[in-house]
Amino acid sequence: MKAGIISLVLAYVLSQFYRAFLAVLTPVLTAELGVTSEDLASASGMWFLTFAAMQIPVGAMLDRFGPRWTSALLFGVSGGGGALLFAAAGSALDIKLAMALIGIGCSPVLMASYYLFARFYPPAVFATMAGVVIGVGSLGNIASSLPLAVAVDLLGWRGTMVGLAGLTFAVAASIALLLRDPDRIVTSARGSVLDLLRMPALWLILPLMAFSYLPSAALRGLWIGPYYADVFGADSAGIGRVSLAMGLAMVLGNFAYGPLDRLFGTRKWVIFWGNALGLLCLLGLWAMPLAGGFATAALLAAVGFFGASYAVLVAHGRAFIPPHLTGRGVTLMNLFGIAPIGLGQIITGQLHAAAPATPPEAAYTVLFAFYAACLAVGLVVYLFSQDRTD
Repeated sequence: MKAGIISLVLAYVLSQFYRAFLAVLTPVLTAELGVTSEDLASASGMWFLTFAAMQIPVGAMLDRFGPRWTSALLFGVSGGGGALLFAAAGSALDIKLAMALIGIGCSPVLMASYYLFARFYPPAVFATMAGVVIGVGSLGNIASSLPLAVAVDLLGWRGTMVGLAGLTFAVAASIALLLRDPDRIVTSARGSVLDLLRMPALWLILPLMAFSYLPSAALRGLWIGPYYADVFGADSAGIGRVSLAMGLAMVLGNFAYGPLDRLFGTRKWVIFWGNALGLLCLLGLWAMPLAGGFATAALLAAVGFFGASYAVLVAHGRAFIPPHLTGRGVTLMNLFGIAPIGLGQIITGQLHAAAPATPPEAAYTVLFAFYAACLAVGLVVYLFSQDRTD
């Protein structure tokens, strides 16, 4: 079982890579294929939207069939196939279709590990273990920064994508070989996602679930590249360095959040105050878009660090979910965590296109304000939620 979980974590490393690598490829894709920032925003949005759309069926598949083949088949066929399509892309449409396929392929891997944690380990350690998976998985976020820029310089972006496709196929095969499904829960209790949606406690958590990860995922996954290229004239290596800093901060944030609910005896206030600090950092970026140097990089890194409350939020929601609906429950939380990012990428692409062309920072102040407003809404609703620890 441990070897199987390791294979799922490796798949999640690749999932984190795929959701963030477009930022570094912005200059080369623009130069070779003529894609625009709006095209890349739409492509990034397709990854998140197809990923989110799969959460409800993935939840049912986890409860009914188990995590082994659910993860291995989707990740191998759709994830690896999408990476190959990306390598062969000749237009913006090909990039968007490839990202949609990769999103489908990545959709089960994190939730499969959460499903196993909920089935095999004490509830009190769920948040810590979930945070560790995201923290280790965020190495993919780091790999999609400066290391990706180096790989593209050495192999070209098409050769790099072919290599990633091969790695995806290999990890999918390891899941099929090493993972073992837990015994099915035999119970007379029945239920569906609709039963979960009838729970008032979840509705006070879901808005922050929707908006807490949005700013860091969107900025690190896409807009950090155009922002540094347009405002500061950065090349791929420069974008890779600041992306690396933000990615490392996101890794540290996931490890930091995980045990804090047990340390302080509360999940609600750990989550609330962490995200409130993230909101202050977004407002700093909005107020000082031209700061550059250490100030801008530090604010972006802080957005990534404080926005890493995802695992603890899942744990907060999971505490209200009955055991026989574990798969559906954690994927419902993931749906609300991922779908807004896809929609947000498309919306911010339109906002970016509609903003004045000069000065170059004008479009990005609009984006920073958008992310700050979303996070503020989530925090206000979350204030009324019920605290619960295991």
